[in-house]
Amino acid sequence: MTQRTLADWLAYLERLHPTAIDMGLDRSRVVAARLGLGKPAPKVVTVTGTNGKGSTCAFLASLLRAQGKKVGVYSSPHLLRYNERVNLDGREADDQSLCDAFAAVETARGEISLTYFEMGTLAAFWLFQRSNLDVVVLEVGLGGRLDAVNLVDADLALVTSIGLDHADWLGDTRESVAFEKAGIFRHGVPALCGDLDPPRPLLEQAGNLQAPLFLRGRDFDLALGESTWHWRGLDSAGKVLELHDLPLLDLPMENAALALQAYALLGLPWQPAALQDALAATRVTGRLDRRSAMWHGRPVTLLLDVGHNPHAAEYLAQRLMSRPIAGRRLAVFGLLADKDLVGVLRPLQAQLAHWNVAPLPTPRTRPAGELHAALTNLHASVSVHENIAEALDAACEHAAADDEILVFGSFYCVAEALSWLERLAEGE
Repeated sequence: MTQRTLADWLAYLERLHPTAIDMGLDRSRVVAARLGLGKPAPKVVTVTGTNGKGSTCAFLASLLRAQGKKVGVYSSPHLLRYNERVNLDGREADDQSLCDAFAAVETARGEISLTYFEMGTLAAFWLFQRSNLDVVVLEVGLGGRLDAVNLVDADLALVTSIGLDHADWLGDTRESVAFEKAGIFRHGVPALCGDLDPPRPLLEQAGNLQAPLFLRGRDFDLALGESTWHWRGLDSAGKVLELHDLPLLDLPMENAALALQAYALLGLPWQPAALQDALAATRVTGRLDRRSAMWHGRPVTLLLDVGHNPHAAEYLAQRLMSRPIAGRRLAVFGLLADKDLVGVLRPLQAQLAHWNVAPLPTPRTRPAGELHAALTNLHASVSVHENIAEALDAACEHAAADDEILVFGSFYCVAEALSWLERLAEGE
């Protein structure tokens, strides 16, 4: 029998289960027991939230690695390579390791059908458990309570923000979303929330579980200056900790503040200079990700962001307003059909001089005609293109030296832009 490649495994996983999303832990729990999976590292941190999960995980991993800790990070979705989802002490898992992990899960599952995400999550846990890590940081895929990541009892549970997204599974109110996300809390285990207005179900769940709750604005917070920011929080004994005159970051500083509070509860050395350097060095592909490129001999500037819901769009609009540019901002935009189109457009329409819209390379895409119609109704300047690559070329053609091209709306959109940038660099 020919051994499967990683591409073979991923294609197999996509057709393994009748639906892409099938919420619940029962199937995964049985297979995890068959695999002998326990806690994947001595310390585990679980991170959920409507937005900000990826950067919070990245900040926390940077802080921990700066102390010499071996850190595993599980995140989703990926942009260009599945390997991005499983990071082992600063390195993406290689193809063979992932293939071995999938083979182990496949053998153990027997008659049990698992989704693509469930197979991937169990495979990541299998790899983490064999990698002699000190800490594992787990990003929840969807919701919290019924997500496969929630199989693990974490030492810290983080909620970044609470907004409306994935209404078919999480409900259409902030209260229903908060209930699902608070499902990662455990009895007596510290819970952290970076949302300044956490809905009552989250507070009630922490109270019911007697989980020490650390809230932004009460127990930890940040203050922004013109060129620096400041942080205060608490250690596990309730002692006040502070950091002053930190340099401003490209990634959301609210998520850095949450990661700092998580770090403060882990009992590790508090070394301001090392913490500052770790935060400043943190990068996340596709999140407020500024790129420069040469297009037909002309320099162009792109800002890539995977924001795809109203909450993310509002935050992105605030960041753009705080950083004016000499020229115009042009958009390259695509959106999935199940997202709130008008809710994403409204916060940003006034800041973008022209929109280049295109369908995404997935059956789940919202048709470009619908994007055009919605923007026309908002009196925006808009043009339609066959695909994201053509939209990027059109934006570059009309961009002046001082202009910036914002590429956003979906992981698919940013992934297409990254592939386009690779081809540009190769001279294609």
